[in-house]
Amino acid sequence: MSFDGRILSGVSVLAAVVEGGSFVKAAELIGITDSGVSRAIGRLETRLGVRLLDRTTRSVTLTDEGRRFYQEVKPHLNAIEDAAVVASGAASAVRGRLKVDIDPFFLPLVLAGRLGTFCERHPDLSIEFVTKEHVGDLVADGIDLAIRFGEPRLASLVARKLIEAPILTVASPRYLERHGRPAHPRDLTAHRCLQFLDPYTGRPFEWEFIRGDEAIDFPTTGPLTFTDPKAMLDECFAGTGIAQVIGWGIGQALARGSLVDLFPDWHGERFPLFAFHPSRKHPPAKVRAFIDFCAEIATELERSAPREQSWKEGS
Repeated sequence: MSFDGRILSGVSVLAAVVEGGSFVKAAELIGITDSGVSRAIGRLETRLGVRLLDRTTRSVTLTDEGRRFYQEVKPHLNAIEDAAVVASGAASAVRGRLKVDIDPFFLPLVLAGRLGTFCERHPDLSIEFVTKEHVGDLVADGIDLAIRFGEPRLASLVARKLIEAPILTVASPRYLERHGRPAHPRDLTAHRCLQFLDPYTGRPFEWEFIRGDEAIDFPTTGPLTFTDPKAMLDECFAGTGIAQVIGWGIGQALARGSLVDLFPDWHGERFPLFAFHPSRKHPPAKVRAFIDFCAEIATELERSAPREQSWKEGS
């Protein structure tokens, strides 16, 4: 097949459809009409001889052939974009649209309430947050960046560790009045523990406790399993059970006594927070800017580590 500039144009439209999730949003992204998007995709499918998209009245998704094709061409589109950025001298311009796969703990407990600062710094950038079951193919999913707890699992992604977060085991005074306070982590086997699902294994996370060189790792049981940390925390506040949570974002609750840190001497477990993005020679400025912002917040959290003492006093 000889080079046809219309293929490149069609691929650009296809990328806009994948990133936008619909013909309407793709039209807005690239500045043409909905029907223009449809015609461009139709011409590309005819030229390639395969159907790239499954269309319904509510959604547009890649076919298997479309996904394979997009995975092959997306890195080349990234390279063209990189070259254009360098050539235009706009490598430091933070603008456009950023799609972030965000950790379900990090967004509500850490970022919420702080994002206004980032928006004020970069008024020409808009951000869309999504939370997927687990980090997958960022390119195929149209995602620029992922901020997630846990060790990297995909070698194809560039990973930067931002911080290691403390893990606390907490309960409400209401729960402790009803069921008593465990004196040692092993006593949790007799308590109702709120479970959080590990998306990679499909099973609840095991609870780990570290004190100096001593480590205890064992399964806990309870009536409820969550994928939403806010719902789990709400049930913990309500006295339904004991929870293990990221220590950030609950300092005030511990200080005022609405949550109790059950094992202040067992804070040795740490959970690393990573930024992931597709491997590219020149990561877009918008990606670098948001990673730096998250790293800045992480540094602030590390510097405020002495507040842990107030957690102990609150318990």
